[in-house]
Order: sequence, then structure tokens, then C-alpha cells
Amino acid sequence: ADQNANNKDAIVWRLEQGAALRGNGQCEASNKAFDQAQDRIDQYSQEAKVKVGNEAGALLSNQANLPYTGRAYDGIMLNTYKALNYLQLGEPDKARVELIRAYQRQQDAVTDNQRRIEKVQGEAAKSKDKATMDKAQADPKFKSQMQGAYTDLDNLKAYANYVNPFTVYLDGLFFMANAADASDLERAHKSLERVAGFASDNNYVKQDLATVDDLINGKPLPPTTYVIFETGCAPVRGQIRIDIPIIVTKVSYVGAAFPTLKPQGNYQPSLTVTANGTSQTTSLVAGMDSVIGLDFKNEMPVVITKTIAATVTKAVAAYAVNEAANQQSSLLGFASQIGTAVAQVAVNIADTRTWTTLPKEFQVCRLSTPPDRKIELTVGGSQKTSVTIADGTINIVYVKSINPGTPLLVTQIKLK
Repeated sequence: ADQNANNKDAIVWRLEQGAALRGNGQCEASNKAFDQAQDRIDQYSQEAKVKVGNEAGALLSNQANLPYTGRAYDGIMLNTYKALNYLQLGEPDKARVELIRAYQRQQDAVTDNQRRIEKVQGEAAKSKDKATMDKAQADPKFKSQMQGAYTDLDNLKAYANYVNPFTVYLDGLFFMANAADASDLERAHKSLERVAGFASDNNYVKQDLATVDDLINGKPLPPTTYVIFETGCAPVRGQIRIDIPIIVTKVSYVGAAFPTLKPQGNYQPSLTVTANGTSQTTSLVAGMDSVIGLDFKNEMPVVITKTIAATVTKAVAAYAVNEAANQQSSLLGFASQIGTAVAQVAVNIADTRTWTTLPKEFQVCRLSTPPDRKIELTVGGSQKTSVTIADGTINIVYVKSINPGTPLLVTQIKLK
């Protein structure tokens, strides 16, 4: 991350760094890395709102050559992890600020995405190659290939646009446990109510809603322990080649590279929590495959427009160069065709950068804190970890599993 601090990939490196440091229990260093990523993300976001002109460089190369500006879920998870870090450091006031920022990012993301789509499509409409780009997008072969490549996106669990249910859940827990007034309790109720809509099979969230109702009616918080289970790894990005028609050249179709999203397997599907001889299993709060997949799906209109624009621009430019060379000599024309073909292959790549150390799923288990404050965590039926719960009325035992072959990373947070 330090070596890439000033290049186009700085944000994604800082995100990876922040997550790795957090996994290693280095909360202060983790927040420093996240702060550096956040500063860059906010800077690019502000520039995008006032920037005039198009991304000419990307039209002649590829989107992977542009700075990584951060996707919506990057910023939301960045603030969520910072909130968790501050809670672990015993600084709830700073955690409150991060949760409010995460909420605002979710609110702003819908507007920001619509603005990006309108900007890119507006720039494409002014292009001298607009007619060719329109024909490419309308081409039946192209549309069929695109539909086949992204069918899985239609099967994602339907969360609201740019909403991360885990972030909303953490918001609900925090404002329930740290309510300063009635408005905080109302916020906690609304957040947990939203999560209950996304995770209708999660009975633990329903219990939380009942607890907030009791608080609103003046009842005290009962001693409760939450086990949050962060398991697996987020989807990775690859690329596929799809042909688009470039009718101004002697080649009827030219290959364009588009990003793909590949969910990762090899993860622990659940965690068993045992206390006082009774066992419970964690239940899903948020599937990051869906959070990231829905963001990916919303991003595709921009990606398609930019990729087609870049491919058309490069193809037209290559055709012009080759024609000029052919007019001088057939040998020079042949050499030019080889050179432009090699150049197109070199730049015909999709943007596959992504935050890979995010988890596949967030799950939760809720239980009355046992009198001896001891619980046992079990994954895979055999890997067991004993935990003594720290002092506190409301505690979180935070468990991270990267894959079935790695040990559990266990930390604790005192919410109240």
C-alpha cells in the first residue's frame, strides 16, 4: 500500500491494508489506512461533481488505466469497519460519527450513480462515432452475448440499492445500546426493522426489535452477547471478451473486454455458539455477494457505454492508421496492421480491480450472557474456540473466518 500510495490504484491498496490490519487486531493502524482511502475517495467524488470534459485517455486505452475512485460499497464498508475499530478501541463517540457517514453514503449512492450514467451517456452522445456506438449496443449478437454473460446478476437477493444490511444492523445495535435520547431509540428501531425486511428468516433480528420496543417502554437492557460472524471472501472480478460490430472497418466484429463477477466458495457456512450446554447457530444478516453484485449491476450501464466508446475509438483510429500506411506501401501497411493489432490487444482489458478482503457473508447469533460468561465457538464440526466474555451489559464477540483452513480470528467489543 505504501509503495502504491501515489498511483492510480492507491485506494484499493489502502482498503486491503485497512482490512488486513483490522484482521490482525491493529485497529489504530487500520483506521489510519482507511482514513487515507477515505480522503482519496472523497477527493475523487468532489472532483467528479465539478469536473468538466470527458475521459479522453480512457477512450484510447481502457478503464483499468484510470484512477480507482472507489465504488459505493467500498465507502460504506470503510466507514463500517472504522466504526467497529473505534468500538473496539473504546471510543463510541467516534464510532457514532462513522455510522452516520456510512448511512449518508448509502443515501448519496443512488444519486451519484444516476449522475455518472447521465454524464457518460451525455459524453457518448457528443461523440463523432455515436452512430457506430448505437449500432453496436443494438446489435442482436452483442445483446445476446451480454445477456448470457450476466444472467447470474438477475438471481441476486434483492436488497435495496446500495444498502448494506450489515451496516444497517450495526447501526441498529449501536443506537439501541448507546441511545442518548428517544430519537436514538427510534433510529435503532428503524434500522433493525429494515434489516428484518432483508433477512426475514433471522429470528435474532426480531428479538432485537422486541428489545428496542421494551427500551422505548422504559424496560432496561438485559445482559446480552452478540456473536458476529464474518466468513469467507468477497467476489473477485475477471473479464470476458465479447464481440461488437465496428462497421467502419474491414473487420465486421471487434472484441471488447468486459468485467465479470465471480463469487468465491471455500468458506465456513455457519458458526455454532454453545453456552450453558445449549447451542445456537449464526444466521445470515448480509450476503456481500448480493451487496457487491447489485452495485456491479448498477455500474454496468456506465461500463458498457465506456467500453464500447473506447473500442470504437481505438478501432476507428487503427483503421485510419492502417489505411494511411497501405497507401504508402503494402509492406508498411502489413507492418501497421500487426502493430495496431498488438496495441489493441494490450489495451483491450477490463477493469478487474476490487476490494478482495471483504467477506462473503455477515452472520449473527444473539444469546443471554451466561452467568459464567463463557461460550464455545465451533466451525466445521471440530474446530473449537473457547471465549470468556469481557465485562459489559451488551457485548459483541467478533469472529472472522477467511476459509475453512484458517483459524478463527476472535476479538471483543463492549457496546454498553
